Amino acid sequence: SKFEDIFDVDHFINYLKDDVRIVRDIPDWFTEKDELFTSIKRTVKNIPKYASAQFYIDNVLPRIKEKTIMSIKPFVDRLGYDNVPMEINRLRCRVNYHALKFLPDIEEMADKLATKMRNRTSSGNPYMALHLRYEKGMVGLSFCDFAGTREEKVMMAAYRQKEWPRRFKNGSHLWPLALQKRKEGRCPLEPGEIAVILRALGYTRETQIYVASGQVYGGKNRMAPLRNMFPNLVTKEELASTAEMEHFRKHVTSLAALDFLVCLKSDVFVMTHGGNFAKLIMGARRYSGRHRLKSIKPDKGLMSKSLGDPYLAWASFAEDVVISHQARAGLPEPTFPGYDLWENPLTPCMCRA
Repeated sequence: SKFEDIFDVDHFINYLKDDVRIVRDIPDWFTEKDELFTSIKRTVKNIPKYASAQFYIDNVLPRIKEKTIMSIKPFVDRLGYDNVPMEINRLRCRVNYHALKFLPDIEEMADKLATKMRNRTSSGNPYMALHLRYEKGMVGLSFCDFAGTREEKVMMAAYRQKEWPRRFKNGSHLWPLALQKRKEGRCPLEPGEIAVILRALGYTRETQIYVASGQVYGGKNRMAPLRNMFPNLVTKEELASTAEMEHFRKHVTSLAALDFLVCLKSDVFVMTHGGNFAKLIMGARRYSGRHRLKSIKPDKGLMSKSLGDPYLAWASFAEDVVISHQARAGLPEPTFPGYDLWENPLTPCMCRA
């Protein structure tokens, strides 16, 4: 998808006109457009992750001055957060929370979906948005163990060996690695696990849940525990008609944009794994004042320990879950070294001093 497929370009350019001069197209006099993203002469590479502003001044700016037009890649997460001038981080927030605006048709459809969620049982009904990251690619890339049949595990091992042969090797080292990652809270929560956590937090069968996810690995069987415990669970495809969704199927990012906005408008947002999507929602809710509404980030390390204890009584488990998540409900937090601006924009973007 292109930027203009989901964002309002005019608003973006006009909002930032006093900060950055943005042009729509590469100038006609530049005759090497085909080489811009392929030629090593026109590309700035090898930028370390979270590089300082001085790194760009010393290493990137001279090349741009020399070549006039350059492509910088990779770009995401290359510039650091706590080693750049405060004004740069404030500009980032102006871009992210003000200049970036979805196209009107995306905004309107997201409003319809949110309204349908609120009116499913009665007018003004609150709803939860659950970002469920349990696609085949996510499960495979995590290299975590998961509940499933022997056949499923053999198929996943073959998939991992094909997609990530260097990491897979012969597979013999993966079991202890998977156990360690789960203890450290680095594995995606399965649908059944997040269902148990939500029930322990006090959410009942009547809770209205909007699920934002790709195709869940394991399909209906994997989703069954979550659906059995929370039957009022729907996706955008179930809320809207085929005709209403047809226009947005042209670009996968349009579908993601709809999920983003419906999650942003929810009364409770729950993430099941990390990633930019969930971080952006957490940060946007904090920045816009929606931190007063819960944004739950499960303690996966503690949950791994508790869910794996067959002798832990339900009352004790529920108490542990409630206590451990009192400080994980999305309130703004002071920044710290190595913090993520998009998840926690408090100090650089929300404080005047």
